Amino acid sequence: MSAQTPDTVSYLIDHGIKPSMQRMAVMGYLMTHRTHPTAEEIYSALHVSMPTLSKTTVYNTLKLFTEQGAAKQLTIDERYVCFDYDTSDHAHFLCKDCGKVFDIPIDKEKLRELTVLPEGFESNHTALYFRGRCKHCCAKSQRRAQC
Repeated sequence: MSAQTPDTVSYLIDHGIKPSMQRMAVMGYLMTHRTHPTAEEIYSALHVSMPTLSKTTVYNTLKLFTEQGAAKQLTIDERYVCFDYDTSDHAHFLCKDCGKVFDIPIDKEKLRELTVLPEGFESNHTALYFRGRCKHCCAKSQRRAQC
């Protein structure tokens, strides 16, 4: 999906965001690169084809997307903040070996059962993060141990 598709435009409009070339490019990148990129990664990738794009514009665009519910801001690790176009309910897993972030399906009802808030509190956002080693890194370390 390129940055100028009707899907990108309608997605932005559906979230109350006025489409611009920069906003469509950033959202297009998020939609096509489901790797939970950082703002720096997005800027580096887009700056090649959009030399006038500034880091400030990327950061401000991502902030707008987060505020309007068009993207999620993930702070799984203190080293960097990454972004996710998929705003559906799901958890995230950060592999401490390879640094990749994975989507983990989650049952919304089971999550509610686990979340106990004091009386009078109401949550409109829950973030569930896991950290450890992904199955690929675990398999690599097991192979090394056998060698």
